[in-house]
Amino acid sequence: MADRSLRGMRLGAQSLQSEEGVVYSPRTHYTYLCPACGKETDTVFSAEAEAPETWECKHCSHEAILLVGDEPVVIDRSDAKIPRTHWDMLLERRTRDELEELLAERLSYLRSRRGENHKIGA
Repeated sequence: MADRSLRGMRLGAQSLQSEEGVVYSPRTHYTYLCPACGKETDTVFSAEAEAPETWECKHCSHEAILLVGDEPVVIDRSDAKIPRTHWDMLLERRTRDELEELLAERLSYLRSRRGENHKIGA
């Protein structure tokens, strides 16, 4: 049993594989400039991959912009959706006059209920 043990080896601490003969896929380096902190973030992507226009800055975690040459890429955000609030969606279904009328009805109903409860409990 003792014959089979590996003496002098730190199992799990070191890999016995070498990088000899390994061929890496083609890669491309990209640089991103953070407008918040002014520092550059370098990343490596596959040569076949399309680099995103923005990347998280490794220094401050803000959005960094891709540099082409020495100039940042101009990002077109015209197609970005503007988030709608509940109020915006409500105004699509009803006019402001209708909403004021509904509010008045609801308040009168609640006030009448409150008045009945106070009479019963008194």
